[in-house]
Amino acid sequence: MAVIATLVVGADGSTTKNGTSQGVTSSADRAQFLEHRRLADCILIGGNTARTEPYLRTPVPVVVLSRQLENPLASNPLAHCWSLSPVAGLAKAIAVFGPRIHVEAGAAMISELIAANLIDQLELSITGVTGGEKRVDIDALLEAFRTHEEKVIDGTRFISAAK
Repeated sequence: MAVIATLVVGADGSTTKNGTSQGVTSSADRAQFLEHRRLADCILIGGNTARTEPYLRTPVPVVVLSRQLENPLASNPLAHCWSLSPVAGLAKAIAVFGPRIHVEAGAAMISELIAANLIDQLELSITGVTGGEKRVDIDALLEAFRTHEEKVIDGTRFISAAK
């Protein structure tokens, strides 16, 4: 099984700026993100991510975990909307689509899955952006992983953390 979570944050831990992750991303982050996504059996996101980020087309099935019954990605033929917890949703996604799940959710969902020991690898991108919203503690996210590899590409710091 390979459950990989990706998260982009600004230098101050901001996960959004002006309401979306696009405000904290970089072109280097976007390239890395798309590379990981292409290898997945399924993408797992939360309802807020589905409503604020561009998921109208995806290369693989995308599962939205939301308490709202209406699918915010109804125009995406590969989208599924499940009213399940992150832990139950991940288990179902693995059973339905396969073991390679790409979690592209917000920090709260990713943190919950890390706390449940269900994330095998965290791909964290840290850009130079500051002044955004929804800050996370980068060190706390990384504590659950034994190994960390770092590289810098075009000013974006990439941390690959694994169990």
